Amino acid sequence: MKISDDTTALLQAEIQRQALPEQFMHSIVHWLLPIAGQLRTLHEKKGSMLLVSFNGSQGSGKSTQTRFLALLLKHQFGLNAIDVSIDDFYLTRAQRQQLAQDIHPLFSTRGVPGTHDVQLARATLDCLRETGAGKHCKLPRFDKAIDDRAAPSQWTHIDAPIDILLFEGWCNHAPVQSELQLIPPINDLEKNEDSERVWRTYANDALKDYHEQLFSQADLLIYLQIPYFEIVYEWRGLQEKKLADTRGETGKAVMNESELRRFIQHYERITRACLAKLPQQAQIVVELDSDHQIQAIRFNESSVTIV
Repeated sequence: MKISDDTTALLQAEIQRQALPEQFMHSIVHWLLPIAGQLRTLHEKKGSMLLVSFNGSQGSGKSTQTRFLALLLKHQFGLNAIDVSIDDFYLTRAQRQQLAQDIHPLFSTRGVPGTHDVQLARATLDCLRETGAGKHCKLPRFDKAIDDRAAPSQWTHIDAPIDILLFEGWCNHAPVQSELQLIPPINDLEKNEDSERVWRTYANDALKDYHEQLFSQADLLIYLQIPYFEIVYEWRGLQEKKLADTRGETGKAVMNESELRRFIQHYERITRACLAKLPQQAQIVVELDSDHQIQAIRFNESSVTIV
């Protein structure tokens, strides 16, 4: 299928806005377009809102991929598609500070299961299924600049029926681990700051609720597969550098190398578990090479079904 001229112009404008390399258009045409076509087919088969869960590690580009998929679905296929991040459902700063005080200090850092408002996320997903015919929804927005949920007046108003919802998150469909698996620490953060396993046990228990309330609602899972875990440090570091360059300053609110390494260790256990299990479980697997480029896509046809 050839992308229309109007859609091409819109995609190129978005590539420039995000300061992406020009060759990203190649990835859109050769890799994302077939995925969009598959999602269009699955939506037609279901006949109602298709909920697509999208997992990718930190720095993998999941937000970028879902953004361009949404644009393709909307402008190339004429579907009302939106992309939503699990990040926008973080607990408020005050709630996370209370969690850090009551359960474990490591919960002061947002991200791991237990730091999201699962009930708000579930209610929002349920609401989005019913938009249209006079019913509207408001999408929460988390402002990372202030590390807190934005005021409701800044939330996104949705009043048209949704055809495809792309729900992205780094821990989406992450495997729940056994008590035995939680015992050995996998990095210095767990060894030195969670020696009693309180933090990782609570997060693991919370993940069970995420599966029941959120992930079970998905019609299919797309997994953005990184080549190996250590690449996260490199790619997330590039994001920090880009952030520093954008702000025109150094140091302020931007992590140095040691801070970044400790930060990523918060997510290492779950990221490694995803890397080990999700390539076999996901319906669509997008394989990335070490240069951050898509090198292959696997459609697990036998498991591309609608729930």
